[in-house]
Amino acid sequence: MPPASLPARPLDAIDRDILRLLQTDGRASVRSVAERVHVSRANAYARINRLIDDGVIRGFSARVNHERAGHGASAYITLKIVQNSWRTVREQLGALPGATHIALVSGDFDVLLLVHTPDNRTLRELVLTRLQSIPEVLSTRTLLVFEETDLNAGPGA
Repeated sequence: MPPASLPARPLDAIDRDILRLLQTDGRASVRSVAERVHVSRANAYARINRLIDDGVIRGFSARVNHERAGHGASAYITLKIVQNSWRTVREQLGALPGATHIALVSGDFDVLLLVHTPDNRTLRELVLTRLQSIPEVLSTRTLLVFEETDLNAGPGA
């Protein structure tokens, strides 16, 4: 991954099309991508590798239906934390079972955490036992997710 100090390289229309296609289907073949953006396979391959090398593409992963995977309870949890403790808190939050997204944010709270757990009892334990025992966490607020839509999902996802 390139150092954060490197300036972002501007993306052209073909790069943006490649990104859109790979976000929809990360398993698309280079041949398929090349055909759909109307470039040669060698050009598509070089562009995809450049996007990876430049840190634009951070990796490829599967989109999981958490409910079908046995994690029927999801929540966004907001946290207020001790000033200047972000790096310590981030490490501890990343080790929590079911944590899938952590963001340092501005506003009424400091951190936004997305978790997926098997049920509400497990969610309750995670919040009351695990999160609130972290010394740098000053307060939490839990927002239950009733339904979610993956905006990057392709057809049939």
